[in-house]
Amino acid sequence: MGLALHPSVYALAPARLNFPRDAGAHPEYAIEWWYATGYINGDSGEPLFGFQVTFFRSRIARTQNMVSKLAARQLIFAHAAITDIKGKKLWHDQRMARSSGAEPGTNSLDDAFASTRDTAITLQDWSLLRQADGHLQARIAGTDFTMGLTLAATQPVLLQGAQGLSQKGPHPRHSSYYYSLPHLQVDGHVVLRGKRYETGSGSTAWLDHEWSQQLIPPGAVGWDWMGINLLDGSALTAFRLRDKASYPVWAGGSFRFKDQLTIFRPGEVVFKPLRTWKSPLSQASYPVEWEVRTPAGSYTVRAVLDNQEMDSRLSTGAIYWEGLCDVLDTNDRLVG
Repeated sequence: MGLALHPSVYALAPARLNFPRDAGAHPEYAIEWWYATGYINGDSGEPLFGFQVTFFRSRIARTQNMVSKLAARQLIFAHAAITDIKGKKLWHDQRMARSSGAEPGTNSLDDAFASTRDTAITLQDWSLLRQADGHLQARIAGTDFTMGLTLAATQPVLLQGAQGLSQKGPHPRHSSYYYSLPHLQVDGHVVLRGKRYETGSGSTAWLDHEWSQQLIPPGAVGWDWMGINLLDGSALTAFRLRDKASYPVWAGGSFRFKDQLTIFRPGEVVFKPLRTWKSPLSQASYPVEWEVRTPAGSYTVRAVLDNQEMDSRLSTGAIYWEGLCDVLDTNDRLVG
C-alpha cells in the first residue's frame, strides 16, 4: 500500500505509550491508521469469511491555520472488505469525509471524527468504538454487506520496534509509533447480500495502530506486511518496504510467544514470492504465495483466494492487495 505523507526532517522521539489515550487519534501527526483484519468461522468451526476494517486519518498541513469552521483540517478515510471463501469473491466498500478536528457535536457540518481520548472513530454510518467493557466494536454498512463485530483482547498490547517506536527506513526519521493487538476474539455477525451469518468459535482478528510524520523512506514504492495469529497463541509480524525492482529498502517485524518478545533487525526478515496473480482490473501483478524467513522460523503464506485486490481510488486513491491467507510451516502443516 502506498501513501503520500507530508515531509519532515525530524526523527520521532522515543515515548512511553499510554493507554487508553494512545489508542485514540494523534491529530498533530501527518498520518494514522487503525487496521483490523481477521477471519470469521461458522457455527461448526468452518472458515466462512476473511474481513478488513480500516480507518485512516490524514492531517492537511495547509489548512491548519485557517479560521473558517469549514476548513478540512483532517481527512478521515475508511476501507472495509469481506472475503467470501465459498463464493470465491471479495466484496469491498470505502468512505471518505473531512473533519475539522473539533469535538463531536460542536460542528454539525462534520461527517467524521476521531477522538483523542480513546479508540472512537466515526465516519458517516461506519465506526470503530471502544465500549465500556474495553472491547472494540466495529460497525460497517456497505453496499453489499454489513458487519457488526466485537473485538475482545485476549493478550496484552504488543509494542512494536523499540517500545512502540518502529523504524521504517535507514534514517530514524522514517519511523512510526506502532502497537498491535493480536489474537482478538471476534463475536457478532455479517450480512452479505441479505443473508445473515453469526460468528462461530475461533473467529480471530489482529489490529494495528500506527501514526507518524514521515514513514516511507526515499526509493521505496511499496510495502509488504503480514500480521499472523499462529495457532499456538504466538504472534508474528513481518514487513518490508521495497523499491521499484522489489529489492528491500528496509524490513523488520517481531515475534511474541507468551511473555517473550523478539524484535527483528532489518536483515533478519526475507520475503520470497513463490507465485503471482495478475489482476484483470488494474493489470497489477501481486505475489499470492510467499516464503517468509524470520528468526522465529520460516513459513509459507498462501492466499485463500487470489483476487483480494482492494480498489480504493474513490478514497485514498490506491489499489492494493489485502487478504486472508493460510500459513504453513516447513513441513506443510497449517500453523496460522
